[in-house]
Amino acid sequence: MTPDNPKPDREIFSAVIAPHRSLSRRGFLIFMLAIGGVSFVTGLVFLSMGAWPVFGFFGLDVLLIYLAFRANYMSARAREMIEITESEVIVRRMSHKGAVAEWRFNPYWVRVDTGRDHEGELIRVSLVSHGKKLDIASWLSPPERVDFLGALQGALSTARRGLPD
Repeated sequence: MTPDNPKPDREIFSAVIAPHRSLSRRGFLIFMLAIGGVSFVTGLVFLSMGAWPVFGFFGLDVLLIYLAFRANYMSARAREMIEITESEVIVRRMSHKGAVAEWRFNPYWVRVDTGRDHEGELIRVSLVSHGKKLDIASWLSPPERVDFLGALQGALSTARRGLPD
């Protein structure tokens, strides 16, 4: 709210997009227990045959799998927030480390650009304004992207028309 604009900017659309992870914490625990159990039993077989160094390598495999999943889960903390108000389109990206980047567009000047593959599936949604293009919603699957695109275009249309008082 400013002295020359007494009405606050009303929100029309808001979305938070995050990378999808198909394995829950419980599933990860079960998976690691299974991998650890198989590695331990197989390592014991090699240990009983006198190949004791192999036992350690089976433990190393489990450690490397754990570290890879840990890095994967850390990267899932990234977020993309898209907000449309009566006067602005705001895109904020937060990296998995917490760094935030922000882009602001005027809803009257921004347009939505899409890209499709050879089968017609939606693979890219971008905001374009003043010769600059920003890809958004890249973590969504193609069907989710179609739904998002419809909601985004509807919100932009509403922002351009203006909200009723």
